[in-house]
Amino acid sequence: MSESALREQSLPVGSFGRKSSGWYGVWTLVLTESAIFVYLLFSYFYLASQANGEWPIGGPPPLTLAAPNTVILLASSAALIWAERSGARRGKRLQLLAGLALALLLGVTFVIVQLREWHGKAFSIRSGTYGSSYFVVTGFHLAHVIVGLSVLLTLFIWALRGDFDAQRHAPITVGAIYWHFVDAVWLVVFSALYLVPHLG
Repeated sequence: MSESALREQSLPVGSFGRKSSGWYGVWTLVLTESAIFVYLLFSYFYLASQANGEWPIGGPPPLTLAAPNTVILLASSAALIWAERSGARRGKRLQLLAGLALALLLGVTFVIVQLREWHGKAFSIRSGTYGSSYFVVTGFHLAHVIVGLSVLLTLFIWALRGDFDAQRHAPITVGAIYWHFVDAVWLVVFSALYLVPHLG
């Protein structure tokens, strides 16, 4: 092939969508981590069924912070969907940056509220089986949120550098899958640890 023919060919823009190896990788990670959460929640309900003392300690946990915090986390997913669909897929950098920044801000807010709720608990991780179960399940989820925030921050920096366009944005999709997984898991954790005790 001549040099002029080579110059006329456009360079590859990288993998995207389901053709991305990262797409398959993140789904493998999601399935693995989902199994761990299933084991943790199974342990929680098993211990609850065997408990002789008060479960939960102090009665059903208050929803004062947990319910708004759930809305905050869901709003972060909505911001990320907007960033991906209206920003990344259409090559609109400002919308991509705004959506990623909003998702990051809401995610950090979730972490702060979660830590505040932990601080206000009348029990600790050493307060019997309920205390250890509660803090292990919510702590494991919080660790996933922090990992997700580091992913979002990395994507924001890459977007700020102009690394994405309408054809090359597979990392946004991959990062969004993980973040939506973290949010979906919280809905299950919130239902199991907060709503179920209120239902008796």
